[in-house]
Amino acid sequence: QVQLVESGGGLVQAGGSLRLSCEVRRLTFSLYSIGWFRQAPGKEREYVGSITETGSTAYYADSVKGRFAISRDNTRNACYLQMNSLKPEDTAVYYCAATSGRRLVDADTVNFWGRGTRVTVSS
Repeated sequence: QVQLVESGGGLVQAGGSLRLSCEVRRLTFSLYSIGWFRQAPGKEREYVGSITETGSTAYYADSVKGRFAISRDNTRNACYLQMNSLKPEDTAVYYCAATSGRRLVDADTVNFWGRGTRVTVSS
């Protein structure tokens, strides 16, 4: 089975930073766009951003633009979400996801999901 494993979540104060990692196994990593989503309690799973297969282009939701940055290292089969200037409203479980053949823009485009890592931002 394809596996995506997130790590790096935790508790951070508002204004702080966290770096999430997504390690991908059992797929040809370079053929997949990688996305990040988050889900807060009682809310729908929300698109955060994505990065193309080669890492040449990244896309972001307006809510995180300018604060978050997505990168990938295809030699390590890993994708990263650098989160800066964190706000309490960023509190959520963060999921990485993978899709092949098209831009990853929402949950309907996802082929594979990670299990999530929890981020809590205190005020």
